[in-house]
Parts: sequence; C-alpha cells; structure tokens
Amino acid sequence: MEPSNGKPFRSGCVALLGRPNVGKSSLANALVGVKIAAVSPKAQTTRQVVRGIVQTPEAQIVLVDTPGVHEPRHELGRFMIRQIREALEEVVGICFLVEATDQRLSSLDRRILEWIREAKRPTALVVNKVDLLKSPEALWKVVALYQDAYPFEEIIPLSATRGSNLDVLLERMTSWLPESEPLFPEDLLMDRTERFLAGEIIREKVFLETEQEVPHSVAVLVESFKSPDEYPDRKRLSIRASIVVEKEGQKIILIGSQGAKIRQIRLAAEEELESTFGHPVNLDLWVKVRPHWRRSEQGLRQMGYGDS
Repeated sequence: MEPSNGKPFRSGCVALLGRPNVGKSSLANALVGVKIAAVSPKAQTTRQVVRGIVQTPEAQIVLVDTPGVHEPRHELGRFMIRQIREALEEVVGICFLVEATDQRLSSLDRRILEWIREAKRPTALVVNKVDLLKSPEALWKVVALYQDAYPFEEIIPLSATRGSNLDVLLERMTSWLPESEPLFPEDLLMDRTERFLAGEIIREKVFLETEQEVPHSVAVLVESFKSPDEYPDRKRLSIRASIVVEKEGQKIILIGSQGAKIRQIRLAAEEELESTFGHPVNLDLWVKVRPHWRRSEQGLRQMGYGDS
C-alpha cells in the first residue's frame, strides 16, 4: 500500500499503559473516533486487551488498550496482569498515561516504569486530564516528577475527553511504526466482535449505576445477538444477556426495588446500543449468581475470560 505522498506506508501496534482510571480507554475511544472500550470512574473497568484501529493516509496505528495496572487479588486480576505483560511484547511503542494532577509516583507507577525498561520500546509520557489544571506551572511539576524517574522520548500533555493535542500524539505514534502493509482491513475499527462490544456497553452501565463491591463482581454474558444486518427480516436488534454476580445480595441490589435498578440499567444500555449499532434495540437482561467466579480459571473461562 502506497500513501498519496509517495512515502512508504507504516503499520504497527502501540500500547496504552497506566494505572486504573488514568483515561486509557477514553483516549482509545477518542483516537479511533468511536467507542471501542467501556469507560467508568471505577477502577478496572477494562478487563481485556482491546485493539482499536486508527487509519490515516500514511499509517495504520493499532492501539492496544490495556487493563489498569493493579495489585491482583484473585484469578481475574492475575489474568488482567498477564494480558498487559503479553501486550508489551507485541508493540513497537508505549504511551505511559498519567494524570496531570498526580502528586507523587505510586508503587504501581514504579512497577510500570520497570516493565517499560524491560520492554526496551520507545516510550512517550502522556499527561492526561490537563483540562483539570489551574495553571501551566502545575503541569511542569508532574512532568518533572516522571522525568526524574525515566528518560521519556517525548512528553505529550493532552485531554482525552476534550480532544486536545491528539494530533501530536498520533504524529509521535506514527514515527514509531515500521514500514508495513496494514495489519487489519482498512474499514475495521477494532479487533473484537459486535457481541463483545454489546457486553462491554452493558457492563459499563452496571458500573455506572451501582456502588461498592457490586461492579467488580459483575460479568456480562451475551447469550443471543440477532441483528437486522444478519437477519434482514428483523427490524430491531435483539440481545439477550445475563449479568452474573457472586452473591445473592448483589443480585438483589442489581434488580432493585420492584425491578427499578435493572430497568434503569436496561434503558441506559439500550440507548447506547441503539446509537452504536444504528438499530432499535430489544434488550433482555437476566441476573444470575455464580459464587466466586473470579477466583478460578474455570470460572473465568465460563465468563468469557481466560488465556487462549
């Protein structure tokens, strides 16, 4: 494939790496231009690596959106950490995301920096959420904090939610890519199925509508996904999904008084599913209990997680 400017076409994978809630998935969504990953204020919303594809005239950038680096407390957490480490082996560059309001390096930040040293890939420090700062001086304080710990190739301050400085980041990512044909078809936006994305949207709404331990115990299994694109006789996208929790008490919370909470989740999910897939949606939700599913490899596989 030859760009119109005559330069060789470039293609490759770039990792988005960082602690939970620094904005990796928000940045991936902003760069791709559509939603490819669930986003919520709660830690560990992202559980699986998702690859989003950014197509420019000169390059195809495959963004590897990784789970937030954390201290794993069960098999699900260990699965997430393994995915991060494996992702670092496939990429040609790394974007280490931090928050513009950081005051110190955490133990997780130090662990990430050690992984970056081991990976030996070109790395940019991406300072997200600069829109929250009250003065430019505050930005340079956080930059100095991280620069003292690692010699980053470039510092890129930006706001994923406001879309500022994304062009600078894309230019830096493109410079890392080797000359190569596209890794994915040009019209593809992510490496996951529509069924997967539907499950992530539903789980995101559970995260947004519930508190305490409930979100972290939730998995979503999409059991049926019938779209007018595949079934022309249908006028609506029909989805049946199970929201799985670990305790009966969590099930009661999710259903709510007279079904109010699950209805709220369903309506919020239907609205975004319709916007995402372009069809009216019938969403049928069920809540099921699977005790301790996060604590065993078998439980993970049953919920759609686990190493391939």
